Amino acid sequence: MKRVFVVAFVMALPGAASPQVGQPASAGAKAAASPHPSGVRRSALKAVEELTPVDDDIHVQLSEEDIEIAKRVHVGVVACELGASVTITASEKRPGFFSVKTKDASFRMHPVASRTGAIRLEDPKAGAMWLQLGNKSMLMSQKLGRRLADECISPDQAVVAEMLKKNPAPSILDAPAKGPAK
Repeated sequence: MKRVFVVAFVMALPGAASPQVGQPASAGAKAAASPHPSGVRRSALKAVEELTPVDDDIHVQLSEEDIEIAKRVHVGVVACELGASVTITASEKRPGFFSVKTKDASFRMHPVASRTGAIRLEDPKAGAMWLQLGNKSMLMSQKLGRRLADECISPDQAVVAEMLKKNPAPSILDAPAKGPAK
């Protein structure tokens, strides 16, 4: 419904559906106002694109591997450092898609396979990524090049973190245990 309203609003804007003729424009303004081949301005298309959630994007198709990864995503409110929190909600419309929200931002994410085995959700349009490890998670903005939320720990991750405190994993820099000489 929101999508239909946005498209109708954009089309109702004066000059949004047809190019302005006979009016000179500066080079910068001309690039921003130049019409798309469909006859709609680029700025209007961008506005519609920004309001279209990724889980409505039919171009994103999840594999069976992606669906399996999605089953392991921690959902709910996840507490982070400095009093921040991230809320992760599974999409009701499409299995495997998630809404990831902070105080200042909202993303529509889907799983992406990771070589390391970490659970990785991405919003390619917004350039954001949720990385879920065994003992903590973080929300990063690839566009801004910084973390939006760090040291996020769900109840399940808190259990793993406590186990790692009591029985730390061996460092890859530690000398390997010596076995019997051959």
